Amino acid sequence: MSESKKNSPTVRFVTVEADFAGQRIDNFLLRELKGVPKSFVYRILRRGEVRVNKGRVKAAYRLKDGDMVRIPPVRMADPAEKPKPTKNLLAQLESAIIFENDRFLVLNKPSGIAVHGGSGLNFGVIEALRELRPEDHHLELVHRLDRVTSGCLLISKKRSALRILHELMRNNRVDKRYLALVAGSWRKGRKNADAPLLKNTLQGGERLVRVDPEGKSAQTRFQRLRRFRNYTLVEAELITGRTHQIRVHSAWLGSPVLGDTKYGDEAANREMRKLGLKRLFLHAHKLKFRWPGEKRDFEIKAPLPSELETLLEKLDEENR
Repeated sequence: MSESKKNSPTVRFVTVEADFAGQRIDNFLLRELKGVPKSFVYRILRRGEVRVNKGRVKAAYRLKDGDMVRIPPVRMADPAEKPKPTKNLLAQLESAIIFENDRFLVLNKPSGIAVHGGSGLNFGVIEALRELRPEDHHLELVHRLDRVTSGCLLISKKRSALRILHELMRNNRVDKRYLALVAGSWRKGRKNADAPLLKNTLQGGERLVRVDPEGKSAQTRFQRLRRFRNYTLVEAELITGRTHQIRVHSAWLGSPVLGDTKYGDEAANREMRKLGLKRLFLHAHKLKFRWPGEKRDFEIKAPLPSELETLLEKLDEENR
């Protein structure tokens, strides 16, 4: 990126280089304004304080080579004052890397850790990885997982790789599968959820999603894997990638994901807590895609966390 000579001490004008073409403006701003809360980025976008080629844009706008981005003045905290990831967290993330090559890596993200800082968090997975690997200058999130969701998180190591992976995502050429334990005992077979989702961001930055005909198209395919007395383990395949999609679609089908305090069933969650479930039972267990020009797919699987495996064993015992 190159900065215009027209920059003042208060407002910056940044010209987007080809390496950042295709990146969402909100992610671009989070990178440019390291340390600011995510809610602040959305606020300056809503107010029109950020301009691209002199015009307003929404958070989902994807940058183009040569775009001129106006960034308003922001008082940044002294980096020396910011808390840093603990050694324990860095070691945990290092051991969670389940695949790596010279283009990207895949992390088996633990539940409870946000993918990036913001909304009151000083850092997330991506900031911690940059701290862990200062020599890797181009580590970027390819997609996101909810803080409460564990599993496969794809991170690019090169700008060229980020562009390719984003293109694969946009063209629905990345097969993403999740494991979820849901309320209710499903019959054998599949359930398909084809229901548009509308996202609202509350003042504090919290996101709430609901099925709404005014929302964006959203599709999820559910396949029953194991049936318990009052619960079902399903595999969820994302056809689209909307915020909280699996959680909202499963609740819309009448079988919310267990441990979901936002969209779930309070009584079912209470019973699960008695069995030791202290988190959302949603795990991104597999990624599969074909790199351009290669003859074989990459297929990466993240093992189910031990606390979730233990819960399934308890449910098996109850079935006997």
